[in-house]
Amino acid sequence: MKYTQPIFLFLLGITIFTACQQSSEEQKQERPNIIFIMSDDHAYQAISAYDNKLIETPNIDRIAEMGMLFTQASVTNSICAPSRATILTGKHSHMNGKIDNHFPFDTTNVTFPQLLQKAGYQTAMFGKLHFGNNPKGFDQFKILPGQGSYYNPEFITKEEGNIKVQGYVTDIITDFTLDWMENERKKEDPFLLMYLHKAPHRAWYMAERHLEEFTNKTFPEPATLFDDYSGRTSPAGEAEMNILEHMGWSGDNKLFPEVLKKMGIADVGGYDTSRFIGQMNRFNPSQAESFKKYYEPISEEFIQAYPSMSEEDKMRWKYQRYMQDYLGTIKAVDENVGRLLDYLEENDLMENTIIVYTSDQGFYLGEHGWYDKRFIYDESFKTPLLVAWPGKVKAGTKSDELVQNLDFAQTFLDVAGVEAPADMQGESMVPVLTGNLENWDRDAVYYHYYEYPAEHMVNRHYAVVTKDYKLIHYYYVTDEWELIDRKKDPQELKNVYDDPAYAEIRAELHQKLDELRTKYKDSNEVSQGYIDQYLEDTGEDRVYGIDKVTIQEIKARKEKALENK
Repeated sequence: MKYTQPIFLFLLGITIFTACQQSSEEQKQERPNIIFIMSDDHAYQAISAYDNKLIETPNIDRIAEMGMLFTQASVTNSICAPSRATILTGKHSHMNGKIDNHFPFDTTNVTFPQLLQKAGYQTAMFGKLHFGNNPKGFDQFKILPGQGSYYNPEFITKEEGNIKVQGYVTDIITDFTLDWMENERKKEDPFLLMYLHKAPHRAWYMAERHLEEFTNKTFPEPATLFDDYSGRTSPAGEAEMNILEHMGWSGDNKLFPEVLKKMGIADVGGYDTSRFIGQMNRFNPSQAESFKKYYEPISEEFIQAYPSMSEEDKMRWKYQRYMQDYLGTIKAVDENVGRLLDYLEENDLMENTIIVYTSDQGFYLGEHGWYDKRFIYDESFKTPLLVAWPGKVKAGTKSDELVQNLDFAQTFLDVAGVEAPADMQGESMVPVLTGNLENWDRDAVYYHYYEYPAEHMVNRHYAVVTKDYKLIHYYYVTDEWELIDRKKDPQELKNVYDDPAYAEIRAELHQKLDELRTKYKDSNEVSQGYIDQYLEDTGEDRVYGIDKVTIQEIKARKEKALENK
């Protein structure tokens, strides 16, 4: 009997240890997997869950059918690398250092993948990061260098060094992703997967299998295709992203350089034909033949039509070419999203997985005559956001809450049970996703765009946005205010800042803007610091897409504006 107590204690210890181990394993399993799918420059207008006038995207739509579609999701700064930095850090651009595509990302920032990795998540990234060659917090990665290429792309990898892969980039990124899911994923651990597409970024080279379908399609024109930019502040008219005037005939619209020479059409921006030639040199012989088969007839038809084309005809022609190529690249994105969703369903991975589909910002598809992004007008400022989380998010729901890319980091940390750092500036979207709106009280969001003077020449501006209004301040080379009534003027064509009927609303918005700038630690002094450094860098020819002559012109305009104050 003298051994009874020790045996009892031993057995009790084993029982407690086993129970704790089981509890730990159950807790691991309860933490959801996180799949973050992001495309580059994917306009919400080009997702059929939002609007099917341009394209059907049945696989992306599946995410909305399983969960929630956001109609007022937005970005803090509508430009690629800064948006990605905000997503990773949960901080506004001026706080993480990546204000534009020129300034470097501050690598001392802590990112949410680092925190999830530390908390036991297996982490992987495949596709386009856009900045940096060694993303922090990832057990595995294969990323495109910079913008990457549509055909036969290079990748920076964690374990294989730099590699080049034959094929189409959207398919290859998905191949990497599914291979990791099947062969490297640890089934006992929750995972974070960042699945990041290059498409539909400029210059829009679609997969060979879609060439016939999309080069023969015609698309409806937006109501504001021929916007003359009257009724608003001067930056809208100054911007250099008009489809007719600034989109390349060759590099963007895929006319062969010899056609431009034959027709006496000038090279747009001095790099139009070189971009086209650079892409042609990436094709293997089979890919080049496919390209020529469908684009040479377009060039031949253009030669016949061009002499009698009016300026409106040219705009319409370029718009159709733009839409054919842009939407053709999205077709491959949708197909490949479907491949991933099918894998999840076939392997019983849907039930405890959050699936997010978004873009790094919106994009103009001819609205206001534009392509690209940058402005705070809706097509650029708003971004698609679809979130599925079976058992937590009610299927087939919509939300008009003001969520931002600023919120992703804290949302993912929240669902993983990881405490967010105090310097993160977003809010967890879990209350919105789960229908607990009593725990969500955001009534306005803050926006700040910095990259000027630079490619596309969109003036610096910051703004406050509510569900009903936008108050925008353009600064540096100009000092102008714009007030948009989002309900009465959904196309955003009229500045009502000086309208007496909006005096009370204007005052309220100014107060809200001041409060948000204080909350997010932004100020004129912070902005001026970035301007001073930017001008120093441009003076030393360290800024892409801008020259000393342009800088001097901008400085002269700025000085004249100050004199006239």
